[in-house]
Amino acid sequence: MSARHSFPRETLDALFQAVELDDVVDPVVSLPDPIPVSCTDDVMVRCFDLCLQFWQEGADRARMCDLVNTLLVTGDLPQDARVRYKHIRAAYKQMRFAVVLYGKRHKAPLLFRLTVAMMGHLQDAFRNRRRAVVLGYALTLRVMLSLPLWMAVRREIEGVEIDDANGFRAFHESEFRRLKSWLEGGALNGHRFHMMRKVVSRQVSFYDVRRTLQPDEQVYRMSRFLSAINGLMGSMHDDLVEQAGAGQRDYHRDDFPLPRDIGDRLKALVARNPFPAS
Repeated sequence: MSARHSFPRETLDALFQAVELDDVVDPVVSLPDPIPVSCTDDVMVRCFDLCLQFWQEGADRARMCDLVNTLLVTGDLPQDARVRYKHIRAAYKQMRFAVVLYGKRHKAPLLFRLTVAMMGHLQDAFRNRRRAVVLGYALTLRVMLSLPLWMAVRREIEGVEIDDANGFRAFHESEFRRLKSWLEGGALNGHRFHMMRKVVSRQVSFYDVRRTLQPDEQVYRMSRFLSAINGLMGSMHDDLVEQAGAGQRDYHRDDFPLPRDIGDRLKALVARNPFPAS
């Protein structure tokens, strides 16, 4: 797919640096007032195109196949290879966020979605040294990286249609409503917690890309505030996955209260909701 805009290396590097910080907790950053949510049609296209170029240049199929082959043989990756795996997965995740945020369907295509999910499951498995699970996920991902499926994934991305500003605003509003309903629902299980984090991660991506394209103090503060939530939730989700893998909890059934440091930040975000009540 040919992007409508092409960005210089320094812009891609700036996005990479923002992504590297998208789970770093800044304890002192505060929410901007008001929350900057406006996004024109042109800005949406530029955001999508930047993520597309970031993915095309960062998602190296041959390198990913090499990493998967190593996992098939050894069940783990050395530290430098883990970093490469993380960076390739980050490129895929940014593309998934872009498709969901800016695409008319606000949903990633099936094969692309499955590829990204498999990369995440595989990473969890080798981090937690679950050799048999690593083998299963690595075999599946190796098939999904085969040339025919790789080309099918690229065709899926080529078929994505960009929404307009009104559709984006409606989707953005629905994300705030979902967070509000989950917060009001009380205790969470692992799956619901993960769904809540996905909403936060999409918002982090939006503001990371926005501040890369149009440096702005309010957008930067929003990016850093959301990154703090994302980092706290990510660490907790890693613990939930590890406990589930060890048989210490049922990921889908066992409920738990939302920790205060996460809950307070999410409540502040929802309370500053810029959209009218529905």
